[in-house]
Amino acid sequence: MKKQKKVDVNKLLKAAEKPSKIASKLHTFYRGKIEVVPKCRVKDFNDFSIWYSPGVAAVCTDIYKNPELVYEYTNKWNSVAVVSDGTRVLGLGDIGPEAGMPVMEGKALLYKYLGGVDAYPICLDTKDEKDIIQTVKILQPSFGGVNLEDIEQPKCFSVLNTLRKECRIPVWHDDQQGTALVTLAGFINALKVVGKKIGKIKIAMVGAGAANVCISRLLILYGANPANIIMVDLCGILHKKRVDLKMCPEKWTLAIDTNINDVRGGIKEAMENADAVIALSAPGPGVINKKWIEGMAKNPIVFTCANPVPEIWPWEAKEAGAAVVATGRSDFANQVNNSLGFPGVFRGALDVRASAITDTMCITAATELASCIADNKIRPDKILPTMDDWEIFPKVAAALGMKAIKEKVADKKLSYDEIFNDAKSMIKRSRAITETMMKSGYIKSAKDKI
Repeated sequence: MKKQKKVDVNKLLKAAEKPSKIASKLHTFYRGKIEVVPKCRVKDFNDFSIWYSPGVAAVCTDIYKNPELVYEYTNKWNSVAVVSDGTRVLGLGDIGPEAGMPVMEGKALLYKYLGGVDAYPICLDTKDEKDIIQTVKILQPSFGGVNLEDIEQPKCFSVLNTLRKECRIPVWHDDQQGTALVTLAGFINALKVVGKKIGKIKIAMVGAGAANVCISRLLILYGANPANIIMVDLCGILHKKRVDLKMCPEKWTLAIDTNINDVRGGIKEAMENADAVIALSAPGPGVINKKWIEGMAKNPIVFTCANPVPEIWPWEAKEAGAAVVATGRSDFANQVNNSLGFPGVFRGALDVRASAITDTMCITAATELASCIADNKIRPDKILPTMDDWEIFPKVAAALGMKAIKEKVADKKLSYDEIFNDAKSMIKRSRAITETMMKSGYIKSAKDKI
C-alpha cells in the first residue's frame, strides 16, 4: 500500500476555524449579503409612471383576467423563498429564526451567483408544523418555488410531503433532496472507480436524519437493493422490531424494507462486509473507527460528511483500505456539497415553470452532475466537479427541465438547447454583475477586515 503523506491535524483544524473567525467582522461590515436592485430602466422620473401608477394598472388588469400572466409581467418566474423555522441550523440545532437568518441569506447568495435565481430568506417565528405549511401555501402568489431549509425532524418530512402534494409551485427541502442528489452523483462515480454495480452492493448508512433517509430513497430508486441497506441511528441499527421508529413513518418504512438479514447492533455491525458507508451523523473524528473500515468488503467506498469534522479523517479511512473517500469539506478531495445541486435544479425548474421537483427529476439531475466528469477523467480523488466548474449548473438545469417536461409537470415546453443557453446566459449575467460591482466599488473591498 502506498504510504500516506503525513498530515498536520492541528493545521487542518485551524483552517476549518478560520472562516468562523472572520465571519463576524465581514457580516458586520456588509450588514447582510443580499439586497434588491432594479432590473428595469429608469431614464428619468417619467419612467415611474410606467413601472408604478398609473401605467401599472393595465398590467394588473391583464393578470386579473389571466393569472398566469404574473409569470410574464413580474419576477415571480425567477423568485424562490428560502423558508426556515431555525430549528436545525447547520450543526447548531434549534437556535431560532433570527439566528438562522445569516444561513438563509447565504443560501440566497449562492442561488443568485451560481444559478441566477433571485432567492429571499424568510425565517418564521413559529415551530408549529401546520403554521409552516399554511404560511408557505399562502406565499405562493409571490414565488416561483420554495426551498425549505434547516427544519428539524420528524417535522421536516411531513412539511415537505404535504407541501409537495398541495402546492402548485415546486417545493424542495435542500437538507433532504439537495444532499441526496449530490451524494448520489458522487456515489455513481465512486462505483465506477471500484468497478461495482449498485444493485449488488451492501451499503451501511450511519445517521438516520433527513439527509440519509432521502439518500436511501434515491439510492433505491436508482437501483440499490433495499435488502442490502443497513441504517443506524442513535439507538442502533434499524430493524423490524424497533417499534420506537413508528413515531417517524419514514424511518419505520426503512426498518421494514431494509436489513433483510435482521442485523442488530451499532455502526460496527452495520459496516461489517459492507461495500460502502454513507455517514451523515455527528462530527468526528472517532465516530467511525479505522478497524470498522478494515472489516468492510474489498475496495470500500467511504462517504463521511459530518461538518466541520468528518466522522473519520480521510487519511485514516484510506490507511484502513478505503478506495474512495468523500467528505463535506472543501479542503479535502471529493467534497459532497449541496451547492453543486440546488442552483441548477431551481434554474431548470423555474425556466420550464415546473409545478414540482420529483424524486425522478432529482435522479436525472444527479446523473447529469455525475456525467460532468468524463469516465476517463474520474479518479479516486476526483468523483465530483466543484463550484468552480460553473457550466455544471446550466447542464443540470437543462437535464432537470427536460425531465420535468417529460413527466408533464412543466407548463413551458422548451428544447434542451433553449434551457441550457438561457440558464448559461442568466448565470453569466449574475456573476458579471457581482464582478462589475466589486470592480466599481459598489461592493466594497474588505481586505482590511480579514
